[in-house]
Amino acid sequence: MKTFTAKPADIEKKWILIDAEGVVLGRLATIVANRLRGKHKPSYTPHMDMGDNVIIINADKVQMTGKKREDKKYFWHTGHPGGIKHRTARQILEGAHPERVVIKAVERMISRNKLGKQQMTHLRVYAGAEHGHEAQQPEVLDVKVLNPKNTRSA
Repeated sequence: MKTFTAKPADIEKKWILIDAEGVVLGRLATIVANRLRGKHKPSYTPHMDMGDNVIIINADKVQMTGKKREDKKYFWHTGHPGGIKHRTARQILEGAHPERVVIKAVERMISRNKLGKQQMTHLRVYAGAEHGHEAQQPEVLDVKVLNPKNTRSA
């Protein structure tokens, strides 16, 4: 029996729509990362981009457990000596680009190589409820009903 390896012609990509309102950030990120990699498919091949296109709406309403909203820090460096800076998750979620929290959470669960960068191009995150991908007719994936731990009230 030979091991199955997917060819580019065998890959079928779907469009998935996920509403992040009230969903715990880490649990959302793991589900999205698995969808982007294609690990939910029986024909999964690790070296091929088999994942679906994922649209996340309401990223500004994502929840965090514990005191992560105040304590979790996102660091970056300016390139100058002593130039390390940080912002808390609350500052980013209340700022101009709250979708960056979700993008970073998913990005850190995807492999850090050329394939991972290619898979991240299939992720679209929007802070509000509107998105411009109605023409692709995305299937709605309700993350809240997959597991009761996926949700958290404010």
